[in-house]
Amino acid sequence: MKSLPSLAVVALAAAIGFTAYAAEVPLGRQSMEGHIVTRVLAVDPANHQVTIEDANKNPVSLQLTEKARTLDNLKVGDEVDIHVVRSVAYVLDTNVDSAPGVSNESMTVRASPDNAEPDGEAIRRVKVTSKITSIDLKKHEVTLLPPEGELTVLKVEDPQLQARMKKLQVGQTINAIYTEVMNIKTSR
Repeated sequence: MKSLPSLAVVALAAAIGFTAYAAEVPLGRQSMEGHIVTRVLAVDPANHQVTIEDANKNPVSLQLTEKARTLDNLKVGDEVDIHVVRSVAYVLDTNVDSAPGVSNESMTVRASPDNAEPDGEAIRRVKVTSKITSIDLKKHEVTLLPPEGELTVLKVEDPQLQARMKKLQVGQTINAIYTEVMNIKTSR
């Protein structure tokens, strides 16, 4: 993580105004939705792979997990309706001395055992923790140490937010939590 979106900089500085008694202080969030109705071009149940068309009619191969047990029911030409919601939330951890790191969680929700449809929902959550290593009130900068170890400097430009920076502490961490929910329905 070499840099955070500008919203993160604004949200970071905005959150400084919150009381630092809570263990975690929400900083801000962004979300994006996508929806595509496409069709199946190829199915390889043995290797857990499906090829579908993207929005430009180009083939896109999807590698699925062994949990995709009903791929035999999916056929070339089947319609696939995919709805994706992606979000990123930024949270300030007011505890001092947490370490940078990454956690990755995944979950798959399948249709009931009596339903042979290859429909389902996949959820993935990744949390990246970066540590505040320095705060320069004169330059209005906050330096973060992400898990990769390359320092990132965030510049706070809004004068009102700059005044709130003095409430930050070296050693606090900022968590960027990425969540993706994919809901898949087929015509079968």
